[in-house]
Amino acid sequence: MKETFEFLHLLSIDKFTETRMYELLEHFGSPKKIVDATQAELASKVGQELARQIKLFSAHALHEKFEIIQKLGINIIPYYSPQYPAWLKDIAHFPPVMFARGAIVPNDEISIAVIGTRGASIYGKEIARRFAGEFAAAGVTVVSGLARGIDTEAHRGALQNNGRTIAVLGCGIDLCYPPENKKLMRDIAEQGAVISEFDMGTPPFAQNFPKRNRIVSGLSKAIVAIEAKEKSGVMNTVKWALEQNKDVFAIPGNIYSRTSLGTNRLIKDGAIPVTSADEVLDYLGMKYTRKEREAKKILLDDQEATVWAALSFEPTYLDTIAEKTLQPTSVILKALLSLEIKGYVKQLPGMSFVKNFE
Repeated sequence: MKETFEFLHLLSIDKFTETRMYELLEHFGSPKKIVDATQAELASKVGQELARQIKLFSAHALHEKFEIIQKLGINIIPYYSPQYPAWLKDIAHFPPVMFARGAIVPNDEISIAVIGTRGASIYGKEIARRFAGEFAAAGVTVVSGLARGIDTEAHRGALQNNGRTIAVLGCGIDLCYPPENKKLMRDIAEQGAVISEFDMGTPPFAQNFPKRNRIVSGLSKAIVAIEAKEKSGVMNTVKWALEQNKDVFAIPGNIYSRTSLGTNRLIKDGAIPVTSADEVLDYLGMKYTRKEREAKKILLDDQEATVWAALSFEPTYLDTIAEKTLQPTSVILKALLSLEIKGYVKQLPGMSFVKNFE
């Protein structure tokens, strides 16, 4: 990015919040224009002290960070960039700028967060790997926080099934926390993305993680809590998820286990209890995500794709398809017959149709 130095400078200013960053970017249009503005212009927006710090910009002092960016292949992604995940901007307080290794792609919008305690049991770790692996096999991106325990196993489960996974850090992207996950972090960057809103070099302070959790839930369509204590980061992530109107699933656990107190409490409070990844995928309509993508990308012509988009896994009547596609019945029936021959559509009584991958 051409404005790397300017972004690095602004993000390194103490007490320069994401709200201030967003306001200035909205007003000036780019980090370079912010840095080039007069102190008086800046002071009218952020006050004299922040304006003074912005004008102390020195590219020379940022060369070390820039070298790390080049070495690790880090990208700085502002909210107006095409690389920024558009769906994350639907949440309140989305980060105006993120650091990323790897890339977030449009298909990552179909994603599920798998979260849980750092002090996970052997059972919890196995569940995390299995659930994440099945999500990945279905074509769903797995989001987690790279922490010890459940997070680590969720990322591993996705990678082992050749799936995409996103790790959201509570520290600078040039650091790895916990340190034993360095190789895992590199693997995630190659097969998905590692992201952070924190400036490079930011240590993993405790206060960073509750803030990080809003991004974990914001990137995801739903949350699956594997194991959690009653007071934990998991409960904080769930709080964010509920504020963002996301579905929350929880794995029932041993009533005598401390690591299950939180998830059992979530179920009492209304979380959806599940005992298999299939249940989650069915509930969210994601069971055939990968097969749908393959069908649309490779096997369907334009007319078939139009009709396909009007269908779901619930019965859809012919007149409803006509209303959605604005196509003549004869054209729709021809496309439906072709889709049925290919095995992607099933006809039901009453001239209704469903997507079919059984």
